[in-house]
Amino acid sequence: MTDRQTPRISSRKQPQQARSTELVAAILQAAAQVLEKEGAARFTTARIAERAGVSVGSVYQYFPNKAAILFRLQLDEWRQTTEMMLGILADVRRPPRQRLRALVHAFLRSECEEARMRMALHDAAPLYRDAPEARQAHASGKQAMQAFMRELLPESRRAIRTVAGDLIMTTLAKVGKHFSGSPRSAAEIKAYANAMGDMFCAYVDKIEPESHPAARRPSSRNRPRVRSQAAQ
Repeated sequence: MTDRQTPRISSRKQPQQARSTELVAAILQAAAQVLEKEGAARFTTARIAERAGVSVGSVYQYFPNKAAILFRLQLDEWRQTTEMMLGILADVRRPPRQRLRALVHAFLRSECEEARMRMALHDAAPLYRDAPEARQAHASGKQAMQAFMRELLPESRRAIRTVAGDLIMTTLAKVGKHFSGSPRSAAEIKAYANAMGDMFCAYVDKIEPESHPAARRPSSRNRPRVRSQAAQ
């Protein structure tokens, strides 16, 4: 008994000229539209070619099969998400807790805006979830979170930071997928993101309350009194 052959998911070749680059971009744009409208079950190379206004042969010139197109769409989505995450978490102009809240808001908005395509990509995930590019994308996001957790919890042990970072990322992914499963208004997204931000910050404060800016400012009630010379 032979193992089932895994479909090739890498592109045949990379476009070298501007015209070729435009063709690939048109194919991917058409593929995203077909995927969002038809779903993974009706996602075919013929439909993509028709939508893009090109021949099927032009599609096969750059992508060996529909699995390769799906993988490219997913890879682009992973890269966009990672870039968004890096941009927010590495912004040292803002305190860590503000960055954490900003990440929650941006992530939920992104999940809801692209919910249909992401669900379709998820249906096709068995085709590429074990690809090296998939592991690389996840590793980049994990490294960004680990670096951020060192700022968010500077006094905690590495093991504690690792658990906290994993919990935050897993919760974001699972809750984001569930929340975006239904149409959401901008007000609903904002309210839900605020609640998630409160939850994460409360969790962080419980681990390391000393890292909260408010905890570093002694209150007037606890501030030591300075006696004047006249009173001595």
